[in-house]
Amino acid sequence: MRISNRTLIVSALLGVILLFGCIAIYLFSVQNLTGAVPPTDDSPGEPGDVQPTASVPSLTSVVTETTSQPVLPERRRLTLEFPPQLRAGDSDLVRLTLEVDDLGNVTPTAELDGHVVTGEVVEIPNLYESHHVLAEARFDIAGLEVRPAELISEPLAPGSSATFYWSVLPQDAGLYRGTIWLYLRFVDKQNGQESRKTISAQIVEIESVDFLGLSGGVARTMGVIGSFVGTMIGFPFLEEIVRFLFRRRDKVNK
Repeated sequence: MRISNRTLIVSALLGVILLFGCIAIYLFSVQNLTGAVPPTDDSPGEPGDVQPTASVPSLTSVVTETTSQPVLPERRRLTLEFPPQLRAGDSDLVRLTLEVDDLGNVTPTAELDGHVVTGEVVEIPNLYESHHVLAEARFDIAGLEVRPAELISEPLAPGSSATFYWSVLPQDAGLYRGTIWLYLRFVDKQNGQESRKTISAQIVEIESVDFLGLSGGVARTMGVIGSFVGTMIGFPFLEEIVRFLFRRRDKVNK
């Protein structure tokens, strides 16, 4: 049996098509095998592993810092009273008062019974709960006799006042200038440690005068004698008594 040329050509074409088909299938399978990427260090681990995550603070883990409230200072009125002028040999009092001033009133500079009165508002630390507070004062002035001359102190409590007195006595005439110091001393209630704070330093001027170079005691004595003589001279019947005495003396002489 003779095979025609046409049959041979068709058979050859089918063989070529099958060959290319097999080659294509082989190449496709090889590409799928090589496309699988092995796991690396950056790839996720096994399902059982738990990856660390950023921690989110919860409400229970937040610690609130309690800051202490600032202590408000206590306002006080500081009043100073002193004699601006003294007679040599005479004594007088100087007074310093530290009292509570809720309204912020300031005593203006004035003169009361011959004394100068000055006032100012000061602020002091409010440490009464943790410390013992003492007010201390000293009067430094040269040329005058001051009593007490040392540092004097008074305990200070909330709402209470402290008053200091000095007696001054000038011996000679002149102008004397001094300073009145006010301190606060704080003593810690727990460990006893002490600290001091200067609150005020006020300048005081006192002038000492004399009478004709005499001391105050002599001047007062002369004043008493002069007053007595003046009273006698002004007595209503003094002139008649003197005339009567002179007339009686004349009669005796005759």
